Amino acid sequence: MASPLKVGYVPEHFSTPLHFAKRHYGLEAELIPFPSGTGHMITALRGGEIDVGIGLTEGWVAGLGKSQESGDPDGGYRLVGTYVETPLCWAISTGANRPEIQNIDSLQGGKIGVSRIGSGSYVMGYVLADLRGWLAASQEQTSPFSDTVVLNTFENLRKAVNSGEADFFMWEHFTSKRYYDKGEIRRVGEIYTPWSSWKIVATTSLVDADKLDPRVEDLLEKLNLGIKHFNDNQEEAVQFISTELDYSEEDARAWLDTVRFPETTEGVDPAVITKTVAILRTAGVLAPTGDADPDAMIARRR
Repeated sequence: MASPLKVGYVPEHFSTPLHFAKRHYGLEAELIPFPSGTGHMITALRGGEIDVGIGLTEGWVAGLGKSQESGDPDGGYRLVGTYVETPLCWAISTGANRPEIQNIDSLQGGKIGVSRIGSGSYVMGYVLADLRGWLAASQEQTSPFSDTVVLNTFENLRKAVNSGEADFFMWEHFTSKRYYDKGEIRRVGEIYTPWSSWKIVATTSLVDADKLDPRVEDLLEKLNLGIKHFNDNQEEAVQFISTELDYSEEDARAWLDTVRFPETTEGVDPAVITKTVAILRTAGVLAPTGDADPDAMIARRR
């Protein structure tokens, strides 16, 4: 008998339907939290520590694209499903007492804090730089920032912008908001992903041209049920988010108005991945004329 899947996830409000799938619909999987985000899950997938990851689109695509460019077409995992349809709002934060940083323009050439190289917080720094025109100004450098400070956890990121180790970092809006309200960090702006924000991946050993491993199929089916339960039981969702996770009830309710999960999680729209690759090329995350192949990243298409 095959062992239960090890499923990596980010322990934020977005994980609520996953918990409902396990709590109410018999999902047989070991849920392993990765508070440091998608970049850490990529390492864990490639190292055999987890079988499936639920994380940020830009992180998964950047990881596979860089692998393809380096001559490794396997990359360790493939996109098999869509977890969130809506874009992600990345809040841009600095320290509570950093008067020299007043707006996004103050960040040009500064020190960016990221959880890991290749994580969403790292990738979106380049997307921000591209949108603000900073990449052209840094053509002689490899980065639009004076330093990229790897800090692993959200807590370390908050500490770093207050100590001066980093000037700013980017993290999901509602996860950051609690710390704005407490006066620990200060918001200087925001940026939305130009793509749907969360995808599901599985290690290459669990996918082939014809079918997914039955355990992955079961996970996707149970996630569908967890999402339906989430949609049908919003008060239970608010209660879970405000007691089991690090959010206020007010913020949990506000988040519900901004998020849309798919009715069916299996499959990925190739157009979304093609667009993501194109923007990551423009932003300098992937090589402009590199070997990143969107079609090869996807095991299940919609």
